[in-house]
Amino acid sequence: MTAYTTRTVTGEQDRAACFRIRKDVFVGEQNVPEEIEYDAYDADAVHVIAVAADGTALGTGRLLHGPGTEGKTGDDLTVGSLGRLAVTSGARGLGVGAALVRAIEDAARELGLAAVDLHAQTHALGFYERLGYVAYGPEFPDAGIAHRAMRRTV
Repeated sequence: MTAYTTRTVTGEQDRAACFRIRKDVFVGEQNVPEEIEYDAYDADAVHVIAVAADGTALGTGRLLHGPGTEGKTGDDLTVGSLGRLAVTSGARGLGVGAALVRAIEDAARELGLAAVDLHAQTHALGFYERLGYVAYGPEFPDAGIAHRAMRRTV
């Protein structure tokens, strides 16, 4: 069992590690075009990272909030948007993804948000349902991958 911690990203080294994980998982494994993986939301998002005891980055995710994110949250500024959740292939099955979701929810509460929305790849619906998220609305494509919107009150 690998020991790890989660934290909010504050420095450039952590941020670069988050982007490397996203590139490996989304661009490398899932064939998401690199030009759409990184976007203007990254600048103001709260990024979280999971790091092993030896300093190895294991996973990442981000929380969008505030003005400019209304399109991601149904025009509700009391709702944050969880996204870009990615765990390295070697760290899957260790609970890293769930720990990152909880860290993002903690950040949302600290910001005074009432709920967190996300767009889940359909194969991951069960993962998010186990964490208390409820799917709503129809299935839709994003980067050529089927997704559903989900929400959890925090």
